[in-house]
Amino acid sequence: MQKNHTLARSINDVSWSAFFTMLEYKCRKYGKTLLTIGRFDPSSKICSCCGYRNRDLKLSDREWICSDCGTVHDRDINAAINIKKFAVQEQNLVGVLTGAKRAVEPVDLPQ
Repeated sequence: MQKNHTLARSINDVSWSAFFTMLEYKCRKYGKTLLTIGRFDPSSKICSCCGYRNRDLKLSDREWICSDCGTVHDRDINAAINIKKFAVQEQNLVGVLTGAKRAVEPVDLPQ
């Protein structure tokens, strides 16, 4: 079925969906938190040290040097660091993972 070009994309999408459904189930079962990020977050284009965004980075570039801070980045390692940062920020777990206490507790917004 993967060789059928009209169906291959749909089959792959279903496979990823099923994988994430199982992963969410296992996380709930064992009391773990599943952290996710947006599909189009520029994880490999942002410097994990200073936050500079390298808009000229091509997919073939495996290493790059930040023009702001001069840090040399391996594309994959930099992306992994940024993905962790994005997920932690998105889930509002910055203080939880570092062991710091929250200064402000979340509240319900008035409607």
